[in-house]
Amino acid sequence: QVQLVESGGGSVQAGGSLKLRCAASGDTWRTCGMAWYRQVPGKERELVSSISTSGTTSYADSVKGRFTISQDNAKITLFLQMKSLKTEDTAVYHCAARTCGGVHYNLWGQGTQVTVSS
Repeated sequence: QVQLVESGGGSVQAGGSLKLRCAASGDTWRTCGMAWYRQVPGKERELVSSISTSGTTSYADSVKGRFTISQDNAKITLFLQMKSLKTEDTAVYHCAARTCGGVHYNLWGQGTQVTVSS
C-alpha cells in the first residue's frame, strides 16, 4: 500500500507562485514514476507534469517554463513549483504514482485546491 498526501494548495493572485508537496508513505519502493495531474469540474483530468525514476521530466505545453517538478533524494516527497500562475491554472491538483511494471498511474492522492484570481 502506498499513500499519497498533497499539500500546499491555496489562493493566489495571477502572477503569483505556489509550491505543492506530495508526501508518499508505505511501500514506496513499489512505485516507478510520479506525476501531477489537475482537474477542473466538467473537464477531463489533465497531466501537468511527470518525473521518471531516472529523473526525466515532462510538462504539459500549458505549463512549460512556469512549473517545475522535482523529488527529494529519497523519492518520498514530490514537489511542483508553480510560478507566473494564471487564472486557467485553477484546479484541484492530484499527485499520482505508478506501480512498477504498470503502464498507467494507478495510485492517487486526494488532491489540493489551487485557485488563481485575476
